[in-house]
Amino acid sequence: MQHFISDLHLCEERPDLRLLFTQYMREIAPQSDALYVLGDLFESWIGDDDDSEFAESIIAQFKTYSNSGKKLYFQHGNRDFLLADEFADKTGGMIIEEVHPITIGEQNAILMHGDSLCWDDVDYLKFRQMVRSEQWQNQLFSQPLAARRAIATDLRQKSKEAQENKAESICDVHPEAVAKALTENNATILIHGHTHRPDIHDLEVAGKHCQRIVLSDWGKQGQYLTINGTDIESHYFN
Repeated sequence: MQHFISDLHLCEERPDLRLLFTQYMREIAPQSDALYVLGDLFESWIGDDDDSEFAESIIAQFKTYSNSGKKLYFQHGNRDFLLADEFADKTGGMIIEEVHPITIGEQNAILMHGDSLCWDDVDYLKFRQMVRSEQWQNQLFSQPLAARRAIATDLRQKSKEAQENKAESICDVHPEAVAKALTENNATILIHGHTHRPDIHDLEVAGKHCQRIVLSDWGKQGQYLTINGTDIESHYFN
């Protein structure tokens, strides 16, 4: 059985989310054979050299999972795109590409975080291109941890203010972006997070029936998706 989670937004300021995560990793995740984290595991990630107790505790729980012989995969989100090989090594997991293919029964499916599908959010896409550039990241990593934490706090605040001033439609995926991703990857199922709008959407792309499955963010309750053979189910817990 495969599990899929997204948008936990773990941070030291939200002990409730940390407790949900611990509950999931101890009681629920062991039921799976593989766990996919589809971005925004953290509210922010300042680099794999983060030596905080908080970061180490999250890594340790993932390591316990992978040490039991289970597969663990991480996809970059818009908040934790700086996760890299050292984090993967410490957790016993693997960083996967922005578009990652899997099969569900006889159907081709793709996994994405989902932020790159929000074509109408032009300002964000420009920001995304900037922060994912080698030049910007090199400049960031030249700063000490304390400075990077301050930068991350400032970026989070600016992001929050920007979101408050945007129409809801701008922050959702664009239908043409979804169709393009499915067509280019010869897939009929797309699983993603990012939008915080959990649902299962039926759509037609190039004459084929397709599905777009959106994972929920975590808050008062956590959510995970299970795939067992061809059965796809959403589960909530608190």
